[in-house]
Amino acid sequence: MATTPFSSAHRLYVKSLYRRMLKNELDWVVRRDIWRGRALMIRAEFERNRDVHDPRALAEIFERAEADLAERQHPDPYIRKWPHIIHSSQAQYRPAPAMPGGTKWERNIPPTMAPLYDHIVEGQH
Repeated sequence: MATTPFSSAHRLYVKSLYRRMLKNELDWVVRRDIWRGRALMIRAEFERNRDVHDPRALAEIFERAEADLAERQHPDPYIRKWPHIIHSSQAQYRPAPAMPGGTKWERNIPPTMAPLYDHIVEGQH
């Protein structure tokens, strides 16, 4: 078994930072095809720093990443709620973000192409 100089807490922190960055980008970008390109850029940044083993250099990288994440944090992020299991036999379901009641519901709907006020229907034309 290969030994690694990093603890499991370090690996969990890196995973958490990566996921938070991806989710923050998903809050900003509506279309998945555009988000995918940004996700690949985030992954490339993590891969670029993969072989850094110096604790001071890692601390500096993490500090910059956290500052960048805090700076780019969405002011109204999506709230992701999933089924909450109370007992194994029953589940309390909360709305998913894109379902009615979720924070994504009708958040970025395309504008209607119909006139806002139809004068012909109202008999004023």
